[in-house]
Amino acid sequence: MSAPASTSIVFDDVRHAFGDRPVLHGVSVELTQRRIGIVGANGSGKSTMARMMNGLILPASGTVTVNGMEVRKNKRKVRREVGFIFSDPDRQIIMPTVAEDIELSLSRIVADKAERRARAHEVLADFGLAGHADQPAHQLSGGQKQLLALAAVMVVGPSILVADEPTTMLDLRNSLMLRTTFAALSEQLVVLTHDLEMLDDFERVLVLDDGRVVADDEPAPALAYYRDLMSR
Repeated sequence: MSAPASTSIVFDDVRHAFGDRPVLHGVSVELTQRRIGIVGANGSGKSTMARMMNGLILPASGTVTVNGMEVRKNKRKVRREVGFIFSDPDRQIIMPTVAEDIELSLSRIVADKAERRARAHEVLADFGLAGHADQPAHQLSGGQKQLLALAAVMVVGPSILVADEPTTMLDLRNSLMLRTTFAALSEQLVVLTHDLEMLDDFERVLVLDDGRVVADDEPAPALAYYRDLMSR
């Protein structure tokens, strides 16, 4: 994959609440590095922040801007730029077979059925799933399902990938496989995770606590701060 043009995700004084429960309190950050991690305890606001990056959730106040486009005003365009991976790949795998799931994603950008089939097989090879093209998707292992979900997102060419707890349901072998796959991507990558070792070679890590960014640094100091925070 060729390197993408410069990408950015900007939060400007973003606030949000679910009912009377505040979840983000005036978050302002600009994310431009290629690989960025976000960590925090459950309920810290990580997933809300992630979903704002492609318009799955809109802020109550403040703005989120992706590649110069305000998400609120450009949801469709932003969703073409920002691919999203959930922790449970079964939420994203729709079609009966592996190849058909990739072809469904391609139907948004490729009209010819034969071309979709050929490109599906190419992308499955890229993600190590070539031998599973006609296999029922539900028969894949957990790691293979996560790779399929990733392939189905990346095949349409987003410039940014957001992954929300992508290793939660994976064993160590599959977690390491996914980590290797992420490392090979040239697109901007934002990963929310409790798997702190995954972030050791990232460029930047944000720590969220009670809806606020309380640390923002290179991985070693940011994760040291987070570990200390969690031990208090």
